[in-house]
Amino acid sequence: MSLKDGLNKNNFKRGIVFASKVGDFVENRIGKAIEESSFKAPDLPERPEKMTWYKVPLEKGLSGDGSEYHIYVKLADPDKLCVFLSGGGVAYNEYTAARPVTGGKVAAGLPNYYWNNLRPFTQIMNINVGITDIITDKNPFRDWGFVVITYATGDFHVGNNDYPYVGEDGQNNILHFHGYVNFLESMKIAKSLFPNPSTLLIAGNSAGAFAVPALAGEIVDDYYPKARNITLFSDSGQLLYKNWRKTAKNIWMTKEATWKAIHTENITLDWYKALYAKYGDRFRYLYSSSIYDYLLSAYYNDIINKKYKTDQDVQLEYYKQLQEMVKELKEITPKFGMFIDDWKIPLITMGGTVHTSVREPHFLLFTENGITMAKWLIDACEGKVYDVGMDLLKDEKKDR
Repeated sequence: MSLKDGLNKNNFKRGIVFASKVGDFVENRIGKAIEESSFKAPDLPERPEKMTWYKVPLEKGLSGDGSEYHIYVKLADPDKLCVFLSGGGVAYNEYTAARPVTGGKVAAGLPNYYWNNLRPFTQIMNINVGITDIITDKNPFRDWGFVVITYATGDFHVGNNDYPYVGEDGQNNILHFHGYVNFLESMKIAKSLFPNPSTLLIAGNSAGAFAVPALAGEIVDDYYPKARNITLFSDSGQLLYKNWRKTAKNIWMTKEATWKAIHTENITLDWYKALYAKYGDRFRYLYSSSIYDYLLSAYYNDIINKKYKTDQDVQLEYYKQLQEMVKELKEITPKFGMFIDDWKIPLITMGGTVHTSVREPHFLLFTENGITMAKWLIDACEGKVYDVGMDLLKDEKKDR
């Protein structure tokens, strides 16, 4: 190695270290500000008020790193309930388990795969944004009751295992894949606070989008069998991986029915096929994605090429996979409603398009074909299911 190359390499390392420290600093400052402000969600009191977000610690819940687990709830119209399954990455082997998300890793562009705890910073990911915004009257879901099932286990909310791994520091650790236990405990709270809604929206973004078809049947059968107006919505749940079945069975240790439903590299599609085979048109089915999802394309690039980054080539591959996925979802039922967009946010989407929208400000602000996602979703919940942005899937998209 030449002296110049050595200096460049050292400068690069210093740059990563600096960015990492800045990222951790910013996350910690935001978390501290939330803790010390009126924006912090209080614990659920005996007599909760409507239109207020509350935190509910669950005694039997557990985050991935072994720390406490809690959910968020909001009381409003008792007849309208949204059970929201939060996203936050995925761990599917020892390497990914050893690399949870931190502000520093995100800032430095280092591999980071899943949130493993519910630190103060994560509140801003879960409530008071997009569909959970209670401040603006532009949100058509503002007067709905909500149970936000938070996510800090890396297992699409379906795991039931304590998984040993060696961390980046060489120390032995345990990742608590307790997503399914957390889900069950969360639904007990949901049933106690919202005993009998007639209108039910089961929605999720990112990891939660994968979970919607895996858990929707159980939510309805075991907790809300009398609900008749039921809509399911997965926002950004596409990640092809040939080992999903082995992961679900041997690493997450899901229920038998959960892993047995997986037959291909598209876990979301398989779970929707199994769900529709059992329930048919009892539910309304909705799916959304941007066409060059910058984050899911980076995950896919890591799976295929061991490169945790996005670029035009892998974004184009994501686009082609999305064309096929939408086609196959429509083959399950032509009534499957789609919202496809090409939204970009400078500096964040890195040449691609957004990753999820339902719990982002652009849920209410951005439009595709003149329609916001908020408008499309509330229309579907009221029985008017239609497609938005399907023209974006007609091009070859070879020239970017």
